[in-house]
Amino acid sequence: MSGRYDVAVVGSGIVGLGAAYAAARRGLRVVVLDRTAEPVGATVRNFGHLCFTPQSGQALTYSLAAREAWLRLARDARFWLRASGTHIVARHEDEQALLAAAAERPAVGFGDGAEIRLLDARETTSAVPVAPGDIVGGAVLPYDLQTDPRSAAAAIVRYLGSLGVEFRMRTAVGQVREGVVQTSRGDVAADTIVVAVNHDIDQLFPELAEADDVLRCSLDMMRVELPLSAPLSAPLLTGWSLIRYSGFATLPEAAAVRARLHAGRPDLAGIDLNQMYTQLPDGSIVVGDSHHRSVSPEPFQSETVADLLLAETEHLFGAPARVIERWQGVYASGRDEFLVAEPAPGVLVLTVTTGIGMTTGLGLTETVLAGRFDTTSTPLSSPLITAEGTR
Repeated sequence: MSGRYDVAVVGSGIVGLGAAYAAARRGLRVVVLDRTAEPVGATVRNFGHLCFTPQSGQALTYSLAAREAWLRLARDARFWLRASGTHIVARHEDEQALLAAAAERPAVGFGDGAEIRLLDARETTSAVPVAPGDIVGGAVLPYDLQTDPRSAAAAIVRYLGSLGVEFRMRTAVGQVREGVVQTSRGDVAADTIVVAVNHDIDQLFPELAEADDVLRCSLDMMRVELPLSAPLSAPLLTGWSLIRYSGFATLPEAAAVRARLHAGRPDLAGIDLNQMYTQLPDGSIVVGDSHHRSVSPEPFQSETVADLLLAETEHLFGAPARVIERWQGVYASGRDEFLVAEPAPGVLVLTVTTGIGMTTGLGLTETVLAGRFDTTSTPLSSPLITAEGTR
C-alpha cells in the first residue's frame, strides 16, 4: 500500500462514513478501512428513525448538525429520506403530562415552528392507525426524519466513492498508532486517523473501553406484515420510549411513567423494552426492541422476547402481525452517550455509546473534524480524552 492519506477512517458504519464525508467535503484525501465487505452492523440493523427532538445535552447539539447532514446527503447521494416527523401515543395521563412538560421546553433551533405539538386522543387516533381503546393523547415531533438504513448506507458508500474516498474493505485492522494503521493487507499512513468501530473499540483500545465501561448491547428486532387501516406516516413511539430518550427521561414527570410501567409490566421492564415502530417503503413494519448488555452477548434469541414484542404490537394496533424477518442488533453501550478520545497524537476515537448512532453520528463527526480542520471553528463543548488526560 503506497501513498499517504490526509485521513484514514477505521470502520464503515455511520460514524465512520460520517467522518469520511466530513473530511472529503474539506477536500482531504480519505481512505476507509473495514474488515467486512459492506456495512453490516448497527448502521443497517436499526429502525431508520432519526430522532433528533428527544435528545438533550451534547446529543442534542450533535442532532442539530446531523439533521443538516442527513438532508444534504439524501439529496446528493439520492437515497430515500422523508421529513416524516415522529408520532407518539400516550396511553396514560402521566405519559401525556410528560409530553406536555417536554413541549414547554424552549425551542433549540430545528425549525421555525413548535418542536413538540401535543395532540388529544381524537387527533392521535386520526393520525395513527392504532386501536383507540386506551389512547388518551399524543404528540408530533415535526422535525424528525426517517430513512431506510439498508439502502441509505450503501448509497452513502457509493456517493463517497464518487467524491474520491477510497474504500479498502475486507481489510482487518490490528493496531493503530500515530500516523499508521496496521492492517491485514499492509500498513496505511495517514496524518489523521479516525477510529469508528463502535462496540469493537475494546479490540483496538481496551483501556478506553474499560475506562468508559463500554459493553455490547444486543437487541431483538423483527420486521412484520401488519394489516393496518392506514400506513404509518411517521415512526411511532410509546410510553416505553419516553423513559429512554434523554429529552423526556430526564424530566421530573418521567419518574411516574417509569414507576407505573415497571410495576405494571415487569416482564416488559425485564427485557428493557423500547416499544416503537417504523414502516419501510415496501410497507413492512420494523418492530422492537429489547436490550441486554454484556461484554459478549449470547447469539441465541429467546422466543419469549419475540412473543412479548408481537403481543404488544397486536394489542396496540388491534391487528395480527406476521413475522417476515428477525435479527439481533448490537451497539456500544457506555457510561456516557459518547466516547471522544485522542489516545495518541492524531488518532481520534469516536464512538456513540448508546443507541442513537444514526441520529447523532453525522453530527458528532462533523463537529469533531470541524474542530480539527476548520481554523474558524469553535472548540468542542465535550471534553476530548487524550493520552495525557482530559482537556
